[in-house]
Amino acid sequence: MTDTRAELVMNAFLPMVKAGFLVSFPLAIASFICGIMIAVLVALIRISPSENIVHKILLYIAKAYVGMIRGTPLLVQISIVFYGLPALGIYIDPIPAAIIGFSLNTGAYASETIRAAILSVPKGQWEAGFSIGMTYMQTFRRIIAPQAFRVAVPPLSNDFIGLFKNTSLASVVTVTEMFRVAQQYANLSYDFLPIYIEAGVIYWCFCMILFMIQSRIEKRFNRHIVK
Repeated sequence: MTDTRAELVMNAFLPMVKAGFLVSFPLAIASFICGIMIAVLVALIRISPSENIVHKILLYIAKAYVGMIRGTPLLVQISIVFYGLPALGIYIDPIPAAIIGFSLNTGAYASETIRAAILSVPKGQWEAGFSIGMTYMQTFRRIIAPQAFRVAVPPLSNDFIGLFKNTSLASVVTVTEMFRVAQQYANLSYDFLPIYIEAGVIYWCFCMILFMIQSRIEKRFNRHIVK
């Protein structure tokens, strides 16, 4: 590596790490929280036993939403929110647009995880709640949700790690997250290879930290299950 390349890599390091902590992580966390709320709502709609007309409409909307999101690229979804909606007179700032795009995407995929986790709880648990006078939501909140949550933790943790990596797509809507900073430094010298490799290494380091956190959370849940 030449001195010029080494200096470029060193100069880009701290700004990229800073953008990772101050933009990429908060963006991933905010999107994940919103996405989980959407996912829980969609999952409950899809497993609810109600058969009235309102539920049937909501069920159709939920299935269409999941199918549409899972069948289109995340990049297209974010671009529609930021670049497409202005055609309808709806203007959204870059960070909120990115959060909306990521949240909708996370909600669709996580809803399938949560739905599967809820369905993994034996039906006898529902019947036990109903037998002591609990309503549907009370049974879900007090009996089903805690058990389903343990099942859903590993895949949802993987979803969050994937979401953190996907925040690099926010650069498309001009959010100055970690990869956007890498692009800015690479454009200064038109020497893209070392900067992009450095960005990849930094993403990997962040993800390794998340992997370790995920492992500790799973071990803690496993200890509780054994007890």
